Amino acid sequence: MSKVYWICCYRSISDPKAVAEYAKLAAPAMAAAGGRFLARGDVAKTFEAGCNERTVLLEFDSLEQAAAAYESAGYQAALKALGNGVVRDIRIIKSIA
Repeated sequence: MSKVYWICCYRSISDPKAVAEYAKLAAPAMAAAGGRFLARGDVAKTFEAGCNERTVLLEFDSLEQAAAAYESAGYQAALKALGNGVVRDIRIIKSIA
């Protein structure tokens, strides 16, 4: 069974305090849903149209597991804490292996 990867690219952060509160709630919600953080933090280097804001990469065992993580009560509480503090892009992609 191939893994899936949740990629979250922040375009802009207008409320760092909201991001910090979100992170406190989101990390345990993702772990409870089976997500494993592979990388997160500020971008080391960008090319072409890349943004230099925060990026997060998680691994899940299935698309269903990743989607359930997003819809979970714990993650929805994290999103509520985040409010309009960021503009970001979340994508879930399947591995090629």
